[in-house]
Order: sequence, then structure tokens, then C-alpha cells
Amino acid sequence: MAEFDLKDLEKISQSERILELLVEKGIIKEKKFLKQLAYEKELSHLQKQMLRLQEYLIHNKRRMLLIYEGRDAAGKGGTIKRTIAQMNPKNHKVIALPKPTENETRQWYFQRYIKNLPMQEEVALFDRSWYNRAVVEPVFGFCTPEQHEGFMEQVNPFEHLLIDDGIILIKFFLNISKKEQAKRLDKRRSDPMKQYKIGGLDEQAQDKWEDYSFYFDKMLKETSTEKSPWIEIKTDSKKSARLETMKYILQNVEGFESKLDLKNDEKILKIWK
Repeated sequence: MAEFDLKDLEKISQSERILELLVEKGIIKEKKFLKQLAYEKELSHLQKQMLRLQEYLIHNKRRMLLIYEGRDAAGKGGTIKRTIAQMNPKNHKVIALPKPTENETRQWYFQRYIKNLPMQEEVALFDRSWYNRAVVEPVFGFCTPEQHEGFMEQVNPFEHLLIDDGIILIKFFLNISKKEQAKRLDKRRSDPMKQYKIGGLDEQAQDKWEDYSFYFDKMLKETSTEKSPWIEIKTDSKKSARLETMKYILQNVEGFESKLDLKNDEKILKIWK
């Protein structure tokens, strides 16, 4: 086994080099660690390209809106966190709105989201979005059938207006199997550092699985358009899902050329048409 020297100590001042160095020195040989190393390296490369993309958007005074929807525990927050990890915080924002206030319930439904749209040179990432009215609200009776249908009629024209006005809009639907969801929810309950992620609605995710499935299917079929398609990502593997979302973003901004050879895994990513 090779020994460490001072040059090796200098290398591990960069956290992403630690695993790589341990493999180089023959200290780590297990497949799971080698797989983790490959993931960390690809993730780092993609994150650097996300920074390049952000710089491209700033230079060209463009706006980007990324929507992350999906089942509970599908990894929306974790995916967003990795996506923005190396981006300039001055030019991006993550939007996770609480339930509407009394005043907001008297506004046009889209109004509170409109004020959070990205400005010029900005990326906005919505951790859940106006699609609450497509799924969560009808599942739990937080809206009337008429309000739900009204939303379904308005959302496609609304998004097309945003796109026509120059916003780059990408919509991700993060999907997860019922078995994996149950496993992650149980882990959240038992882990004190993750218990904050469990809300009242999350506790009912398994019991209302079929109700959710009905409205998710309706949402995907009726609100995926040529201009604004849904990008479904299978997330039973969190790591693969994170990589696939970033690869898709980097390939789908007109005028931007990534320095990586990118290709999405069709077993994980599906474009609804």
C-alpha cells in the first residue's frame, strides 16, 4: 500500500479529492466506495457546468424558472440543493411557499407565484409550485372541483405566456415507488435530523397513494405541452435523479453549450408529450 506524503495532504484540502486520493493509494477498494467516487466526480462536473450556465444567463440577460413537483419524499429539496451548490447565490432563489394567507385566498390563484418569478439574469427554483392546485389541493379538499378545473384550463395558456415573454421554463416531476416512499418516510420519522421534513400531509402520503396517482396522471396528461412538457424523473435512486435533472437542464437552454458529453438515461427520464 502506498504511503501518504506532504503533497497528498495538500490535495485533500479540497474535499472532492479525498475519496479519489484514497482510491489512488489503494486504501479504498470496495465497489460501493468506487461507485460513490464516480458519482461525486460526475456531480462536481455537472455543478460546475450549472455555474457556467448561470453565467451565460447573466451575460445574455435571460431568466430561468425550474419547477420541481413530485410525490412526498421523492427528493425535491435534495435535488435542488445539489443543483445550486456551486451557483452564484446572488442570482438564484429557491421558492417554497407556505399555505396561502387569508388575503392570498382572495387573489387570482397565480398571483402569489407571479411575484416570485425570476427577474432578468436570475434563476428561480420552485420547490412545489402552482401545481398544488392540480394535485394536493383536490386530494385533501383544499379547493372546490370548480377551482381545480379552472386551474387546469388556465395553466397551459399561463405558462405559454411566460415562455413567450422570454422565461426558460423547465418542469420536473419527481416520481418514486410506493415501497421506496414508505422506506424514506420511516427513516425521516426515526432520524431526529430529518423529522422536520415530516408534515401532516406527508403522513398521509401512503394512505392516499391512489388519490395522488389519479391527480398526478391527470396533471401529466393535461398540462404537458410541446412548449412546456413535463420531465418525469424516477427517483428511487436519489443520486441518479440528481444527475439526470442537471443533465437535462444543461442540454435544454438554447444557445448554451456544455463542455460535457451529456446524454440522459431513458430508463430514468421520460419526456411527456
